[in-house]
Amino acid sequence: MPDRSYLFVPGDRPDRFEKALDTGAHAVILDLEDAVQPERKDAARQKVAEWLAGAGRPVYVRINAFGTPWHMPDRELLKHASVRGVMLPKSEDPGQLQQLASLLQPGQTLLPLIETVEGWFNIQAISQGPCVERLAFGSVDFMADSGIQGDGAELDAVRTLLVLHSRRAGLLAPIDGVSLAINDQERLRADVLRSRKWGFGAKLCIHPGQITAVHEGFAPSEQEIQWARKVLQALEKGQAGAIAVDGKLVDKPVILLAQSILAE
Repeated sequence: MPDRSYLFVPGDRPDRFEKALDTGAHAVILDLEDAVQPERKDAARQKVAEWLAGAGRPVYVRINAFGTPWHMPDRELLKHASVRGVMLPKSEDPGQLQQLASLLQPGQTLLPLIETVEGWFNIQAISQGPCVERLAFGSVDFMADSGIQGDGAELDAVRTLLVLHSRRAGLLAPIDGVSLAINDQERLRADVLRSRKWGFGAKLCIHPGQITAVHEGFAPSEQEIQWARKVLQALEKGQAGAIAVDGKLVDKPVILLAQSILAE
């Protein structure tokens, strides 16, 4: 089952690293970018490196963007076998991603973070780059860069393109941006359901309290599971294209959808 939750942990808080891994999040991202103030970035990198040297479980690392004074030193972290992959903020230039991919160890992957208008217009090339595992959407930064005011319907067209290019490139369904609703579970569940509705397969998390709602929101509902079972049971008794379930013809796309639901 593909990862559904990606939990950010500030890179300058090593006391939280193991705790984050024990939250049940499918993936943990040690964050050296937004979560760390400029004057603390060098110290945070050192703390992350020390922890990675003895880490027993793999994690992702969000390094600083190209063009910042911290990007090149951050790359040194890739030598650690416990780095599962790298998230690159402000992913805009396919050539830069290719350069970063050339530094990866076997098995390591890239999570390009699309959070600028320039990056959005380069999605096709970015999604088809080497070592790209899946795309992630930095919705908050994208709003700031684009001037779009709203994370709901205002960004539907942006999310759709992320999903379609991911599909075309053969990537896992993209990771949607963070929900700022930490203490509002109803709002969080609505955010997750919207993400799933638009074809996303995971969500970035900024608090452990968001993980359960994310996992439940991306999981098939009981109604979907029952429908999928009914389709496959009907298929066993008849021929595809010649049977109907709930008054609807069962053809190959319907069968594949039912199989994918039960595989989750």
